Amino acid sequence: MPDIRLGTARGRWVLLATVLGSGVALLDSTVVNVALPRLARELDASMSGLQWTVNAYTLTLAGFILLGGSLGDRYGRRRVFVVGVVWFAAASALCAAAQDVAMLAAARALQGAGGALLTPGALALIQASFAPEDRPRAVGAWSGLGGVAGAVGPLVGGWLVEAAGWRWVFLLNLPLAAVVVLVAVRRVPESAAPGPHGRFDVLGAVLAALALAGVTYALTEAPQGAFGAVVAAAAVAGVLSAAGFLNVERSRGRAHRAGGGRRGRRQVPQPMLPLELFGSRQFSAVNAVTFVMYGGMGVLFFLFVVDLQVVSGFTPVAAGTALLPVTVLMLLLSARAGALARRIGPRLPMTAGLVVAAVGMLLVGRVGAHASYVRDVLPAVAVFGLGLSAVVAPLTATVLAAVDGRHAGVASGVNNAVARTAGLLAVAAVPPLAGLTGDAYDDPAAFSGGFAASMRVCAGLLLAGAVLTVLTVRDDVLRIVPDHEREPRCTSHCAVAAPPLEPGDGGPGDGGPEAGADRQTAPPPR
Repeated sequence: MPDIRLGTARGRWVLLATVLGSGVALLDSTVVNVALPRLARELDASMSGLQWTVNAYTLTLAGFILLGGSLGDRYGRRRVFVVGVVWFAAASALCAAAQDVAMLAAARALQGAGGALLTPGALALIQASFAPEDRPRAVGAWSGLGGVAGAVGPLVGGWLVEAAGWRWVFLLNLPLAAVVVLVAVRRVPESAAPGPHGRFDVLGAVLAALALAGVTYALTEAPQGAFGAVVAAAAVAGVLSAAGFLNVERSRGRAHRAGGGRRGRRQVPQPMLPLELFGSRQFSAVNAVTFVMYGGMGVLFFLFVVDLQVVSGFTPVAAGTALLPVTVLMLLLSARAGALARRIGPRLPMTAGLVVAAVGMLLVGRVGAHASYVRDVLPAVAVFGLGLSAVVAPLTATVLAAVDGRHAGVASGVNNAVARTAGLLAVAAVPPLAGLTGDAYDDPAAFSGGFAASMRVCAGLLLAGAVLTVLTVRDDVLRIVPDHEREPRCTSHCAVAAPPLEPGDGGPGDGGPEAGADRQTAPPPR
């Protein structure tokens, strides 16, 4: 039984390790975008190269994040967390040493693999270490402190790009990682999921990564005028890998439901993606909303800071802090939006939030040459942040309530992976289709037009999400929970990349639900 109290020295050490650990990955996801124009000029990269700088990381993170959670449950959450931090730091050093954009993209892919080990570990360590009565406050403290890191990160990144060069954006991870490893090894207790463990779904993870890689490559390169045998082969390989992944997951899920996961003497791995979760119409519906919503958001966060520097003439520091109001609004309003959704149902907050966020995106698309931060940028990002604040907490709560409480951790991981996959595919497809190809980042007029077109597409995605919400999301999926019983569900500082991960039953492969036994859960959907 976990017994660490929040107000003790041991509790503060655990919080320090988890906040800094997750903060390293968060900083990288927000700060790298600020550095894109500078690194593009130094490495002579095209728009395709900039897309791969972002997408290579997201691809491996989305492909392996569910497997990373299972590894922690099997071999020890602290051990895998530390391995992930070290891996992430080593890959960051390779990023800083990159001599061309191909080397940078490869190093970013390695970073994503490290992030897949690191990202699920922070909340899992809190869940496994703190006494049940202190766990909600510990998660809240982790969320708030992480939100501060998310707010400060772009400012620090912009300053580093401006004062020392883009390579220091990656080198910054090394001393932070060293502190995390030292604290985790010396002060954080080890834990693992009890009970028997099944085999890992390595084949499923590999097929998922191959599917994402093939489709992403085709979406990125075909609009650049490079459509040919290689692009066609990548597209076919991606589609076939996706079909193979679904077949493998369906077969393994059927085997576990029928006979305890054994075929003869051979144990079948538990599926990385339990497809039976999608038997819940509400779970499927909210994941569909997640896909279109985070697809649009991914493109905005990829292009906006570049637009501010290339078209509006902002410095890296000013561009990096332009979206700070979004983080502040998320921290202030997300918990209230979640409470409102539990009282009146999630449909209205999600629908209204998506519509308001779409309006914010259209306003963002109007930011062009000679833009003023106060007159043009601040109103746009404030409207977008208000809309986003109304959506994320109800969306997260609805995903968790749409499945049996035993599967909350798996459901959260699937929703997180859906969001990252959406951002990956949208960043690959939307900018080139809007005309942002070749050296567009170096041509303010061309970039401005493509950026505005991209924002219109993304606003359309959010409006499609609003329509999906009205048609498919039920208000009765959330039960009313008294305030004093409710655990924080929305770790808002993670929302710009993906919905927060919920430390649950350990994910596929952990062998049992014991790790999530103390969590307040919702009943299965009717």
